Amino acid sequence: MENNPVELGLGGGGGGGGRRVVVIGGGVGGSFIAKSLQFNADVTLVDPKDYFEMPWASLRGMVEPTFAERSVIHHKDYLTNGRLVVSKAIDITKSEVLTAEGRLLAYDYLVIATGHYDPLPKTRNERLAEYQEENEKIKAASSILIVGGGPTGVELAAEIAVDFPEKKVTLVHDGSRLLEFIGPKAANKTLDWLRSKNVEVKLQQSIVSQSSSSDGSTAYLTSSGESIYADCHFLCTGKPLASAWLTETILKDSLDSSGRLKVDENLRVKGWKNIFAVGDITDLKELKQAYLAQKHAQIATKNIKLLMAGEKESKMATYKSHSVKVIVSLGRQDAVAQFPFTTLIGLIPGLIKSKDLFVGKTRKAMGLDPHFVNY
Repeated sequence: MENNPVELGLGGGGGGGGRRVVVIGGGVGGSFIAKSLQFNADVTLVDPKDYFEMPWASLRGMVEPTFAERSVIHHKDYLTNGRLVVSKAIDITKSEVLTAEGRLLAYDYLVIATGHYDPLPKTRNERLAEYQEENEKIKAASSILIVGGGPTGVELAAEIAVDFPEKKVTLVHDGSRLLEFIGPKAANKTLDWLRSKNVEVKLQQSIVSQSSSSDGSTAYLTSSGESIYADCHFLCTGKPLASAWLTETILKDSLDSSGRLKVDENLRVKGWKNIFAVGDITDLKELKQAYLAQKHAQIATKNIKLLMAGEKESKMATYKSHSVKVIVSLGRQDAVAQFPFTTLIGLIPGLIKSKDLFVGKTRKAMGLDPHFVNY
């Protein structure tokens, strides 16, 4: 990634008595907060890339690259009255954020929304080119190995199985069942669905080595001593938190043993009156899901507006962790859904998510045309 900062001044900043809000991280939570506050404060969004990406739609983009043209959005398209600094934040003081290039950004309110570490390209065009490359990789392969049986691995296996039924897809997972973060009933239904689409699922195994085979494919050796031959593979295992940089900042004592920021019921970092955290980086005891990051962002936005208006802290909104609600898409029509009192699989939960993967709905919430992309 290039190391030169890009700053886009996208208007003159809003009201809020000139209050300065710096948001670090342009993912689901950070982008929503920056958009929501841009006409109430002088907002600066700091992100290593110049775009917002809907992570729940990324796997569809691998089998249909044009789909990503709607799910990967330039920050400047929704941040019309704020400032974008395309750079990494590397330090925080009580009043400023330091970027990788030595630039200082003053703040009155700060939001940490860096989520998980994912080394994505810097520009939207580069990201779209990646989708094209991944699609060509899938189309050129006769056999595909997917490593990891969480939601990413399951959804990718399903997307490929539905769009390319002629390809041999093998999914290897080191756990005793798929989708271990949800109940066994939903996991078993998902396993049956994948097998009905001729996806070979190998549980309680991991890949220990790989070597070239005589036919040009790659031989992957599993922990049980089995060899799996595939033309390409995709690693769909968990990503680390993007919080290592905070260990050398004023927030080092606010991190728990897992590297998450400890937050109070108002989503302020514990011990700080003007620093908030949202999304996966928080220590909230709930599944880390994009729709919950959006709910965090709504609470944090409301509270920052309240504080900027000089209201009493006792009026601040509080966040309560939510019960499990999970929808894992299975191709273009089906899905498996776990709600608090029931589990469903097939077309009904698929109608909720799988066709458009909430892309149109999210674009509309960002103030953009749900369907049309004009670039």
